[in-house]
Amino acid sequence: MAFVIDHAREIVAPAALVWQALTDFDSYGEWNPFAVSATCDLRPGGAIVMRVALRPPKVMTQKEYIVAVDEGRGFSYAMKPAPMGLLRSIREQGIVDLGDGRSRYTSHFQLDGPLSPVVGAALGANLRRGFDGNVDGLVRRAEHLAR
Repeated sequence: MAFVIDHAREIVAPAALVWQALTDFDSYGEWNPFAVSATCDLRPGGAIVMRVALRPPKVMTQKEYIVAVDEGRGFSYAMKPAPMGLLRSIREQGIVDLGDGRSRYTSHFQLDGPLSPVVGAALGANLRRGFDGNVDGLVRRAEHLAR
């Protein structure tokens, strides 16, 4: 059974500005309360290294790998799978231009594998809080850039 967190938000900013905010990894500390810093080689196979506030004030380093990039429209990344397929993750983020200076941002996070119910039970509330803050912060950042 998978553990899933989905978000879909309309943003009052053009898609290009949402993409700019999402991929300005050097600025994550200014707006992202979950991934408080990040470096990323935004190409398939490249690494994204984040300092994640999963259980604030404690911050941990999380290294994941870029799965796909659709320039200006989104990207996805995944953890290195645990041995024997015990745990796998994927985070997919997408941006759709709605016209009139508006966009739709979607975020899909999923854990699969035999350990996913255990991790979901242990960390689910922290992950939901983190991704909620991440998405809210991105909306604020992109709308600020659009002003």
